[in-house]
Amino acid sequence: MFKSQEEESFKKVETIIGPSVKVKGDFNSQGNIVVEGIVEGSLKTKGSLHIGDKAKVTAEIEAGDAKISGQVNGNVKIKGYLEIMAAAKIFGDVEASILSIERGAILNGKCTMAAEGAVNVKKEKE
Repeated sequence: MFKSQEEESFKKVETIIGPSVKVKGDFNSQGNIVVEGIVEGSLKTKGSLHIGDKAKVTAEIEAGDAKISGQVNGNVKIKGYLEIMAAAKIFGDVEASILSIERGAILNGKCTMAAEGAVNVKKEKE
């Protein structure tokens, strides 16, 4: 069931950080994001996040759902579904409601799971 939802959500990508792009600082979005380049700082979206296999992210990450194939240095907080692909390397703590890890993936950190939607994501001040 999730696969079709995931495929549909990534068709509606709002922001693409391409392979030649480097973003430094705080990156905030409401929509879906695909990262193929480099991000340093923080990366937050209420939508879905896809980190490609050649991407390098040194950031605190918060997202609705995520699929990680690249390298992440920092903590990852996902409100819904987190899929860690075989090529992924995560160095940091992970929080998610639903977690899938493919064989070959590297996760060096603490893993916490909560009821769906109950992950402790900080609310932004309005």
